[in-house]
Amino acid sequence: MIIEVKVIPGAKKNLLKEDGLITKVYLTAPPVDGKANEALVDFLAEHYNVRSSRIEIIKGLKSRNKVINISDS
Repeated sequence: MIIEVKVIPGAKKNLLKEDGLITKVYLTAPPVDGKANEALVDFLAEHYNVRSSRIEIIKGLKSRNKVINISDS
């Protein structure tokens, strides 16, 4: 499954909001040294109930807009 997300780092709590076609992920982690990307992978793994090794950021490692691949096998 491929999803597009907009990441908002530095939020008060971790939260996922789906507004139509846009999925926003609010993360408490700061956007420094890849900490927000690590937090995003961990958060999505917990949300979709898969291992974090099954989640890959395909596009947008240094951007707020990201394309994520979640493999189920």
